[in-house]
Amino acid sequence: QVQLVESGGGLVQPGGSLRLSCAASGSIFSINAMGWYRQAPGKQRELVATITTGGSTNYEDSVKGRFTISRDNAKNTVYLQMNSLKPEDTAVYYCNADVIGDDYVGSDYWGQGTQVTVSS
Repeated sequence: QVQLVESGGGLVQPGGSLRLSCAASGSIFSINAMGWYRQAPGKQRELVATITTGGSTNYEDSVKGRFTISRDNAKNTVYLQMNSLKPEDTAVYYCNADVIGDDYVGSDYWGQGTQVTVSS
């Protein structure tokens, strides 16, 4: 079994910054793409950013230039640096990982979510 544990959410004023972390642990052979998604109240979950094992990244248009996704493959950890935060960034942020387990079977895993609130 694989677990994704997120940290780093909280309350921040508009224009502020937060850094989210997500560490994967368990029966892991390798991890392909990792990413962050978010879900605001009354809205569907949406992609924020993804990163491949090789470091190629993809961002949702509204966060380009403000958010940076990165990963430490040795630690099975993905990060999301969020700068110039806006009230519309308020949401529960979820980590996602495409994991190859010790049995060489691929599965998609999600973290439990961490709340990010941008408000004055």
